[in-house]
Amino acid sequence: MHVIVWRFRANPERRADFVAAYGPDGDWARLFRRGEGYIGTELLADRADPNTFLCIDRWRSEADFAAFKELHGDAYRALDQRCEALTVEEIPLGSYKV
Repeated sequence: MHVIVWRFRANPERRADFVAAYGPDGDWARLFRRGEGYIGTELLADRADPNTFLCIDRWRSEADFAAFKELHGDAYRALDQRCEALTVEEIPLGSYKV
């Protein structure tokens, strides 16, 4: 399994929109479901800071994620641009093999 982890600080004024876009049934998950090998997404809210989140995307393999980005790169970039206003910070924490 291939796991990608991000840390986000949501724009406090757009927190609900952020959760709707990045949650397990949100815009990103719906886009990822177009790709073969997508397993799911978890969105974890920090207890101490409700605007800080970890987002965990799971894929069957790194190759599946790469193939998804190759096939759906334009849609990925467009959604990334649309979601830019929802965050004040976006940090990739890494890609992991399970």
